[in-house]
Amino acid sequence: MTPTPDPARSLLSAQVTVRYPGKAPVLRGISLEIARGEVLGLVGQSGSGKSTLAMAILGLLGRQRAIIEGNIFFQGADLLAMRERELRNLRGRSLSLVLQSPLASLNPALQIRTQLREAWRAHSDSGTASGDCDRAIQAALKSVSLPSGEDDPDFLRKHASQLSVGQAQRVLIAMAIMHRPALLIADEATSALDVITQSEILELFGRLNREIGMSILYISHDLPSVAGICQRIAILHEGQIVECGPTEQIFTAPEHPYTRRLMSALPLVPVRREVLLARAHAVTLD
Repeated sequence: MTPTPDPARSLLSAQVTVRYPGKAPVLRGISLEIARGEVLGLVGQSGSGKSTLAMAILGLLGRQRAIIEGNIFFQGADLLAMRERELRNLRGRSLSLVLQSPLASLNPALQIRTQLREAWRAHSDSGTASGDCDRAIQAALKSVSLPSGEDDPDFLRKHASQLSVGQAQRVLIAMAIMHRPALLIADEATSALDVITQSEILELFGRLNREIGMSILYISHDLPSVAGICQRIAILHEGQIVECGPTEQIFTAPEHPYTRRLMSALPLVPVRREVLLARAHAVTLD
């Protein structure tokens, strides 16, 4: 029998295999742990199983006929042993997700205010006062450096098509953090952004991590962005975590052959290797 992890030390601890009928496993007995207040990077090439792990944590693989074996402990409780109703109570409250296509994720027919209110109510107790909803929206928008409605009422009346990609991504992040989740899963959340906006979103993630103690599972194949935000990095290759360690160690002294291949492919231009190593060192110290 697998012992229950101590929730005082570990926010999430997973040992899981995911496969589909008649196919080889997508995830093969991976072991992953996220500490409270930690930003953990999950790095791997397309098809390595990164998004599958995110969906498994959120309990969103059931409709895809996935066979999941093992356990995923979150705050001391096994997510894989929960019923759908219990998982719905966690999603959006304690567990939140930000995806990579913000304009595609927002409803083009609804105003931003309406979508924020729906996101709040979907994960709030019935009978919650509308004033609580408005205050939560204002606080979330301020947290992501967007007009809160007090200073620019017109912003909340806009539709997704009237926003920049960076603004749309900030709206999605605001939706995800309204209930102050313990864990935010950012699945390629900056890959659709230009370099400047990507840097701003990474800075935002870092600030949210520091200010509200939110843990982040930052999923990406982009090594420069991972170096800029993560304290530890797990390397996922062909459905297995082949290496996991502090950011600086992964960049300076990778042990697994696949990790060494990734590091050797780092671009010298426009981001030089020494700049990445400096970022990794700073994040590790922080």
